[in-house]
Amino acid sequence: MANYLAEARDLFSYTQEMRRDFHRFPELGFEETRTSKVIAKQLRELPEVKVSSGIAGTGVVALMDCASSGPVVLLRFDMDALPVREETGVSYASENPGVMHACGHDGHMAMGLTVARLLHSQREHLAGTLKFVFQPAEEGLGGARKMIEAGVLENPAPDYNLALHLWNEKKLGWFGIPDGPMMAASETFSLRVMGQGGHGAIPQEAIDPILASAQVINSVQSIISREVSPLDPAVITFSSISGGSTHNVIPPEVSLRGTIRFFDSETRKLLLERFEQMTREVAEAFRCRVELTLEDVSPAVTNQPALSDLVRGTARELFPDLVIDDRYQTMGSEDMALMMEGIPSCYFLIGSANEAQGLTAKHHHPKFDFDERAMIHGSALMAAAAAALLQK
Repeated sequence: MANYLAEARDLFSYTQEMRRDFHRFPELGFEETRTSKVIAKQLRELPEVKVSSGIAGTGVVALMDCASSGPVVLLRFDMDALPVREETGVSYASENPGVMHACGHDGHMAMGLTVARLLHSQREHLAGTLKFVFQPAEEGLGGARKMIEAGVLENPAPDYNLALHLWNEKKLGWFGIPDGPMMAASETFSLRVMGQGGHGAIPQEAIDPILASAQVINSVQSIISREVSPLDPAVITFSSISGGSTHNVIPPEVSLRGTIRFFDSETRKLLLERFEQMTREVAEAFRCRVELTLEDVSPAVTNQPALSDLVRGTARELFPDLVIDDRYQTMGSEDMALMMEGIPSCYFLIGSANEAQGLTAKHHHPKFDFDERAMIHGSALMAAAAAALLQK
């Protein structure tokens, strides 16, 4: 049997080189033109691997047939960067001002290319087909949905899905491989609070949407604290508010945006119904009107227990002295959940923080960086788990 950990260590210089290249030249969702060209070029260097690019605009899919027929295993890696101005000061910092790989997707792509090499060298000992999917626009832009619409789950249809994420919430040497729901479902909202503009010195002659918006923001938090069970995780976050442009004018309207997160479908129903009711009625109490738009981004990422058990077992064989967490959950969301619906799947997390090296900034932070040795862990585990599903 292949020693995937040893081989991942041997390939680490390649993994690191690719990660730093992606980091230096980050591209936003659906703009990953250079990124996809680099990925396709690397995959085409592997003999008898069929590579298709331009999927959903910038996505890349590679098919690798093994020695004999068997199941199809889809391995997914996300590609997009974020609109963040980097502040790490590292030698491989972003050369694209205002754009940064601040979530680890550069490492995901590098691991994907490494896993392709690891499994390519072993395909004569495996039975089935590997489907490598490099997905654009994971960061709330609908990349997974576009890939599905483009046929990524067809020709051939996957029997199993595997995906991973570097995780700076936990230190190097930790793995999160739970059963069931492990990342939250996500809805986004856009809210217009409309009043009547006027002079800031005579507010009684205006209908102030800023005051109404402030009350809306405070009031809806009571849905979480008083209407949802403390044992049922849920979040409502306002992440953007805009209205007005000067110090002495009450604007006619205010725009608010944000996200709603949950795991349970009944909780979703409660959250959305009460959110709509409360925003409308609180605004009306201040003589304002509202327009609310809700968008379903993704369901919860839900691991199939039998498959996550296989991945945990593989992790214990590879890393007997490291931490395997089978209960971890996060309110973060992931559109990989759309690809996982109806297909046995496992999504796992790889601890990547290192306090001694100062690598503790959280995801989406301008100083985000991670211990690159985590890519050895991720590459080895992904390759070994896929191989376990394709044993002759």
